[in-house]
Amino acid sequence: MDFSAPISWRRRFSMTHPILDHLRKFDWFLAVAAGLLMMIGLLSLASLSSSSAFPFFERQIMWVLVSVAAFFSIAYFDYRILRSYSGLLLLFYILLTIALAALFLVGTKVRGVISWFHIAGFAIEPGEFMKIILIVILAKYFSRRHVEIYRLRHLVISGIYVAIPGVLVLVQPDLGTALILIGIWAGIVLFSGIRMKHLAMFLILGAALSIFSWFFVLAPYQQNRVTSFLNPWSDPRKTGYNAIQSMIAVGSGGLWGRGLGSGSQSHLNFLPEPATDFIFAAYAEEWGFAGVLFLLALYGILFWRLFRIGLRASDNFARLVVWGISAVIFLHLLIHIGMNTGLLPITGITLPLVSYGGSSLLTMMALLGLAESIATRSLRSGGQFVRDGTLA
Repeated sequence: MDFSAPISWRRRFSMTHPILDHLRKFDWFLAVAAGLLMMIGLLSLASLSSSSAFPFFERQIMWVLVSVAAFFSIAYFDYRILRSYSGLLLLFYILLTIALAALFLVGTKVRGVISWFHIAGFAIEPGEFMKIILIVILAKYFSRRHVEIYRLRHLVISGIYVAIPGVLVLVQPDLGTALILIGIWAGIVLFSGIRMKHLAMFLILGAALSIFSWFFVLAPYQQNRVTSFLNPWSDPRKTGYNAIQSMIAVGSGGLWGRGLGSGSQSHLNFLPEPATDFIFAAYAEEWGFAGVLFLLALYGILFWRLFRIGLRASDNFARLVVWGISAVIFLHLLIHIGMNTGLLPITGITLPLVSYGGSSLLTMMALLGLAESIATRSLRSGGQFVRDGTLA
């Protein structure tokens, strides 16, 4: 080996600037797709702000800046610390569980749901941040027990981690977030490996819990939402109103849309909650089918890059974290678009990276930052970083 050979200026530059070297290893496809989705959200909120007294656009800009800072900070953070310090994870889990319980004492009720703390004029939703902790805790739990995942007790213990916050969220009552928390557990369990008889057992248990929740947990308006989606026209002025207006907005966009700021359903206040629960319908009306295809293509890029990172991760913990992140984004996307098009009941789930809401946006960007941390530190053979940090 010739030790006297000159070192290229690019390699010398990266050796003296570790942060820039780290950024060079980024999955920029993932980062750019997330950035474009946030831009779409800002454009939609700017349009909605023109016909609303509430400053959706201005507030969301602040949350975008905070979320981007969190994204790069967590991406630079070594995810392996989370794998090594169980006490830290347990502490965050306990604190967030206490916060969920404290909502019933000092939380603010909005549209019949107690999910937010209002601090200095901003709403903070602890249920959103619980998604991050659950993904990491469950990934750590199953990665250490992947050899004996077939044992039923591991499924029960992991289920308890989800059941405690899940029940607190369901009693708020926030059915949408409770479904996402359960979906995190189900997604990680499926990727970890599970016996079919155990899966069948939990499906039966889930059905029993759903029946119990229907009669003893869900509020009457939530029951109406579930039943009305089957035939919203049976009560078009009340329980079916939201679904009908959303479907009208989606259909009226046509191929190219009505144009930014020209959506009649959202700007004339026919469409309820166009900045959050029904932002997909508001977007589809203004941007049309072509805009929807572009939006879905960006989500497709996100899933492609997450799948690539998870497939090439060098350890089970990293792989399960990425699968959990993918499950959260997929469930949000599926439920939100489903309820905006009348295919699923209305549950109040936001569109990832697009809907208005600081807690939701911050959570999604933090999860993507964690995926970037894994991408820069955990790629194995076939996508391994070698020598100067470039992909093999």
